[in-house]
Amino acid sequence: MQILKTPESAFSNISDFPYEPQYVQVTDTVSSELSMAYYQAGPTDGHPVVLLHGEPTWAYLYRKMIPILADAGFNVLAPDLIGFGRSDKPTRSSDYTYARHLIWVREWFNQVVRQPATLFCQDWGGLLGLRLVADMPERFCGVVAANTGLPTGDQKPSKAFTAWRRFSQDVPEFPTSDIIDKGTVTDLSDSVKAAYDAPFPDETYKVGARMFPLLVPTQPDSTDSQANRNAWQSLKLFNKPFMTAFSDSDPVTAGGDKFMQHTILGCKGIAHTTIKSGGHFLQEDKGEELAQVLISFINNY
Repeated sequence: MQILKTPESAFSNISDFPYEPQYVQVTDTVSSELSMAYYQAGPTDGHPVVLLHGEPTWAYLYRKMIPILADAGFNVLAPDLIGFGRSDKPTRSSDYTYARHLIWVREWFNQVVRQPATLFCQDWGGLLGLRLVADMPERFCGVVAANTGLPTGDQKPSKAFTAWRRFSQDVPEFPTSDIIDKGTVTDLSDSVKAAYDAPFPDETYKVGARMFPLLVPTQPDSTDSQANRNAWQSLKLFNKPFMTAFSDSDPVTAGGDKFMQHTILGCKGIAHTTIKSGGHFLQEDKGEELAQVLISFINNY
């Protein structure tokens, strides 16, 4: 497996993400190991809160939430998925599969998270994180799902997702920060856009970002459809607090919150919320509000 590592100098001009990266080694399921970055804030003996990002972002997406959660006494843990942020970036599209991403995230979780945690997940953070919850429910004491899901391909994907998937494959130069900018209600500043572009010095670093849309099960017989169906059987029975905090302005995941509320046992009796004036990347639009929602959710355990 050929791997690219984004030089640390690429991150040198980012002034609003002061967290030092830490690294663990995760297997590639064949022979070698990959370096996976993560960031920790708050007291290490505090209740763990795991923040999982999606595509094409990295843990920087949580910069508005991390300090608020840390100040509230939580042990905040935010990884960069393989192919993103400071984590290693395999160079072949065949190196990226849903199953491999799950192995990488599970290995990171098992090495770093020492006690039952609260999960906050968005976008692919949910496609991966919710599988962890299904596979290891005892390792979680609560979940907040925002603009995400666990698709099986049994329902036709939204027109917005179909258009995004086609765009991600056809565009000659993958415009990372512009994609994120278009997925927010607010306009990103030049410095914020530069931070989102930092992990990808050129197109060879973006293979993982381009692959994620292709890995989403969109047909009943997609590669990972049955595995996700099996996961839903476990998720339905997850009886610990499970909250949805979807935004009101995301055409890609709209309606997914209602399905979760009607399906997952832990959603019953929870005061679910809709984040107003938030786009797909609602952490950008309403990060501070989301942090307070998450704090209230945990304090009500």
